[in-house]
Amino acid sequence: MDLNAPYLSLKTFRKSGASVATPVWFASTGHNQLHVFSAKNAGKIKRIRNNAATEITECDWRGRDLKTWLTARSFIVEDPIEENKAYKALIGKYNFQMHAVNFFSWISGRIKKRSVIRIEII
Repeated sequence: MDLNAPYLSLKTFRKSGASVATPVWFASTGHNQLHVFSAKNAGKIKRIRNNAATEITECDWRGRDLKTWLTARSFIVEDPIEENKAYKALIGKYNFQMHAVNFFSWISGRIKKRSVIRIEII
C-alpha cells in the first residue's frame, strides 16, 4: 500500500453484514498503523463501534478502488495524546488543505465534534 496516496477507501460493515466504503484522508503514524478523522456522528463511527473489522484500499477522491482490499481493524481513539499525534501526521501529509479544513471546522464549531480512527492493518 502506498502511504503517499492521497485517499484511502475505508470499508466498514453494518450489523446486517452489508459493507459501506467511504473515501477518507489518512496518514501513517507507525508500522501498519494509519489514522483518519471523521464527524463523531458519522455512520462509519457507529459501524466501527459495533464491529472493528474493516478493509482498506487506495482510491481516488470519488472512492473508486484502485488496488486490492487489505484486511484491517479500526478503533475509535479516546486518548488525546494519540489524537494529537494523528492530527500532526495529517497536517504533515496534507499541509495547507488540512489547515483549511481545520479552520473552517473551527469557524463552524464542528472541530469539537470530530473523532479520530486508528486503523491497524492485519
